[in-house]
Amino acid sequence: MPSIEATRSQNAVGQGARQGGFTPEGGPRFARRTATYAALDLGTNNCRLLVARPIRDDEKGSGENFRIVDAFSRIVRLGEGLSQTGRLSEPAIQRTIDALFVCREKMAARGVTRARMIATEACRAAANGADFIERVRERTGLELEIISRETEARLAAAGCASLADSGAKSVVLFDIGGGSSEIVWLASGQGVSGAERVRHWTSLQLGVVTLAERFGGAEVTFAQFSAMTDLVEAELQHFLARASNEERCHRFHLLGTSGTVTTLAGVHLNLPRYDRRRVDGLWMSRDEIDAVMKRLRNMSYSERIQNSCIGPDRADLVLAGCAILEGIRRCFPSDRIRIADRGLREGMLLELMRADRPAE
Repeated sequence: MPSIEATRSQNAVGQGARQGGFTPEGGPRFARRTATYAALDLGTNNCRLLVARPIRDDEKGSGENFRIVDAFSRIVRLGEGLSQTGRLSEPAIQRTIDALFVCREKMAARGVTRARMIATEACRAAANGADFIERVRERTGLELEIISRETEARLAAAGCASLADSGAKSVVLFDIGGGSSEIVWLASGQGVSGAERVRHWTSLQLGVVTLAERFGGAEVTFAQFSAMTDLVEAELQHFLARASNEERCHRFHLLGTSGTVTTLAGVHLNLPRYDRRRVDGLWMSRDEIDAVMKRLRNMSYSERIQNSCIGPDRADLVLAGCAILEGIRRCFPSDRIRIADRGLREGMLLELMRADRPAE
């Protein structure tokens, strides 16, 4: 299987980055005192940014490779209505560009010297996706890269694989997105990157936004939830067949990264407000997942809005995410799931830092 695609924008954060520092048009220039990296993930539903600096070898007691120095996340719903029209709407474009201006200023303020900025399913699928990318470049100076589904799956693996049980012979990683969902079969492996552990992968053109727009999100009946779950299960059959000969063991488990699973974890923990420190790396049993999904399905739309770990931005999407998760669980039964509040951005940061590491 081919490796992750070469990074087109590893040295580009607008035109100024190619000159040794991040200099958005009209923005300040910062001296390159130390390498500062940024990873921007523009999805169908969210715009997310991480800015980080590498941790020296003598600081890696926790096993982490970098320290986050800034972050940003905003629900922009870039893909809103895309499944009906085939195009990115003007209101969605404006919301997204507003968020990207915030990202640009944060990168400038932190003196980012190296970055990768990606766009995923909404821009892949939209007839005006390429035009949108060009508009972003003209307006903000940011050069977004529309990545393939394979690259998306492999970056998710690079960002999350460290949370897989090291004693498991195989793990199924899933990333439930707004417009697509990536499923990856990871083999065991010590001392190799997450991307190198990928045995099989697939990308379903089903995400929380597309399913909610098709089946309903605010009020979801038992029949609607079952229809969504059945669709996901049917779409996974080819991947299930490809992975049928892969070795499992009693430590086999699922590893989930997305707003769906982190929301489930937050609700399960009854958090008064979302806390990444308590969610990232959390193990949940099959019974716990069953219980929290039942709890969510029994909530009214207004109750979901009022829940501090869901809120108005996710209240009409979370049940579609639960249906995708249920379809995955049917195909890959597991006694436990590990929750990851990490993914594409962390994968990009690791790839960028690894590329800059001196040859041994």
